[in-house]
Amino acid sequence: MRMASRSPVGFGAHSRRRVGALDLHVVEAGPPEGRPAILLHGFPEFWYGWRHQLGALAAAGLRVVAPDQRGYNLSDKPKGLESYTLDCLAGDVVALADALGCDRVSLVGHDWGGLVAWWTAARHGERVERLAILNAPHPQAFGPYLRRHPTQLLRSA
Repeated sequence: MRMASRSPVGFGAHSRRRVGALDLHVVEAGPPEGRPAILLHGFPEFWYGWRHQLGALAAAGLRVVAPDQRGYNLSDKPKGLESYTLDCLAGDVVALADALGCDRVSLVGHDWGGLVAWWTAARHGERVERLAILNAPHPQAFGPYLRRHPTQLLRSA
């Protein structure tokens, strides 16, 4: 499902994309034939956190897609913690790539979106052409760190 509308503030076209059993709100910019790049926001942000990068990446010829991840802003908010596992969130990224008609994407994640991006690349590496992570540790480094520093676990909760 794609219902596009031009953004009143000029950041790109807003639409809803069917991703499995839910709809994600996305903002798209750049040429439709450009190399696809999906930008995943952190917590507690939404697509707007990428507003400064959308234009520059689109001008560089990329097809940029910044979704509101499930549970955020205008995207669907399924009930239950089991709906928000990293496997579910990575599945959303893959399903979004499918909805865009893309076999492989460049994936950029910030903060919580960085963890989702790491997980997507680890579980679905054949779908990720390039990976860029901002302000998020690799999951294999973060888990042991949390076990050694319980106060970080409280801060991350």
